Amino acid sequence: MFQPGLFKGKRILVTGGGTGLGREMADKYLELGADIYICGRRKEVLDRTAKELMQQRGGSVKTRAIDIRDAESVDKMIESIWSDGGPLTGLVNNAAGNFISRTEDLSHRGFDAIANTVFHGTFYTTHAVGKRWIKGGDKGSVVSIVVTWVWTGSPFVVPSAMSKAGIHVMTQSLAVEWGRYGIRLNAIAPGLFPTEGAGKRLYPGKDGKDRDASKANPMGRFGRMPELQNLACFLMADGCEWLSGQTIALDGAGWQANGGGFTQMLSWGDAEWENARALIKAQNEKDKAQRSV
Repeated sequence: MFQPGLFKGKRILVTGGGTGLGREMADKYLELGADIYICGRRKEVLDRTAKELMQQRGGSVKTRAIDIRDAESVDKMIESIWSDGGPLTGLVNNAAGNFISRTEDLSHRGFDAIANTVFHGTFYTTHAVGKRWIKGGDKGSVVSIVVTWVWTGSPFVVPSAMSKAGIHVMTQSLAVEWGRYGIRLNAIAPGLFPTEGAGKRLYPGKDGKDRDASKANPMGRFGRMPELQNLACFLMADGCEWLSGQTIALDGAGWQANGGGFTQMLSWGDAEWENARALIKAQNEKDKAQRSV
């Protein structure tokens, strides 16, 4: 679909780029010639991903281990990237966290765990990059990953729905405010693209895949990673510089057909929710163990 070398000379940061959707987008940008930075909390995972991508594609993938919930650390990370070869040309806000829960069962810590990463962390990163673009007179493009719940809302994922809605509005707002500087902001709202980390917190006990939901999709399937990669590349490319301030659903018309997700869980009782909490806790402990290596 895209010409080889489309992103030659481009420098793109993908937050949460070590796994899942972030890794897939970083892979495609690298294939098309970009120099890539990926950041996340698990250095071992980042370094392994960088090594594997470069072995497969060549090029340059550099890593930054960071918690984007810390604004000062984010600013230092972005400054280190600027010092390592010049300004970025693109930013992908992909880092996120989510899990299902009855909202009445949430603690403030559970809410903050999502909002601090998705809402605050995304703003911190966008702000740190954007202010440098403006100061240096550089054009740039931001692509943020949101959800279709920004239009519909969704039960049992209220912290994520609220936070992603904020990113949707940030995209619209800064596209207007920063457009005069040649800075574009757009967002992708993916449907069901199964990934291990997110899936096991949203569909515990189903191997990270809600097959009933995929059957309810008008196209009767999950999303395919090349479809996400292609849209992420289109939005980042110079050839669509008049496209800004948009959130594009990539879900096979699923949200028009089905509205917000997780409504099947309205029938769950205490036993089902207790089991889900146990499975999510086990996945969290597994991830913490990997971060401590």
